[in-house]
Amino acid sequence: MTSTHETIPPAPSAAPDVVKRMTAAANAFLNTLDGGQRSAATFRFEGDERYEWAYTPIDRNGLLLEDMTQEQRDAALRLMDTAFSERGVQTARQIISLEAILGEANPIYSVTRYWLSVFGTPGGTEPWGWRFGGHHACVSATVVNGSEVTVNPIFFGSDPATVKHGPHKGMRTLAEEEDWARGLVRSMSADQKKIAVVDTVAPSDVLSKNYRVADPDAAPTGIAFSALSDPQRESLVKLVRHYVDRTADDLASNYWRHVESVGMDRWSFAWAGPEVPGQGHYYAISAPHFVVEYDNTQNGANHVHSVLRDFNNDWGEDILAAHYSRSDHH
Repeated sequence: MTSTHETIPPAPSAAPDVVKRMTAAANAFLNTLDGGQRSAATFRFEGDERYEWAYTPIDRNGLLLEDMTQEQRDAALRLMDTAFSERGVQTARQIISLEAILGEANPIYSVTRYWLSVFGTPGGTEPWGWRFGGHHACVSATVVNGSEVTVNPIFFGSDPATVKHGPHKGMRTLAEEEDWARGLVRSMSADQKKIAVVDTVAPSDVLSKNYRVADPDAAPTGIAFSALSDPQRESLVKLVRHYVDRTADDLASNYWRHVESVGMDRWSFAWAGPEVPGQGHYYAISAPHFVVEYDNTQNGANHVHSVLRDFNNDWGEDILAAHYSRSDHH
């Protein structure tokens, strides 16, 4: 979809090495399944199912890790890993591990309550994709022309954000996302904060929600990139790069070239809530073609939601449009 603000040229998406790894991992996973499992795990590429996603602990379509053998679970997670950088893999695995802590109080939470779905046929030149999702870890990949791939959107959450008890007491997940943004707000002058801090109370969740199309006007605007000092601009660029670098290296490189080509002069940063740690807070980084959102308000401000949404290329819409425009049979 195209932003209501303007049309942005598509991001570069050629990543043949990533596609090769994804294709091999997807077929390796599918080859472990029996007929019933394959029926649950596979879908047509066309249709609405590919756009369904949620970051809350609800049931969804696909094959559940709990219904897999250990070999199949390992294969499913190896496919998930292909979307991420080394740091992204570690973060995703840590997010999933937190479900064991939540499961101590409520059995709805489990490290095996994640679903994998494959759309279309991995390999060849026809579009195909896959989706891995459950509570707080969601990624959707779209592959086109056997060499192009995008993995938007990616959602990472953390509950608890800081582990309060047990053998992992003190462990923090998504710590940089919180600390670096708070450091930016604290570096601002009083006049800058009057613009950047848009509310004394943070919203209860990210405002882009889990809608198929992210609304470019949903997040607050805050302070413009041009109104920041050079060190503050560097801090904001570092924070956005941290979100982009969740993805596999070739994908992150592609997207960052896109970010630089569009430019940063129209970025904005908005904060809501107090500056002090331990109280509910939110921020948004808005650009003409993407938004980063972070929210930590639930469970005593110990429950993070964070996401990067691309207004044009979530679900691979840009690269699919280009593919279909070149394909007579579509």
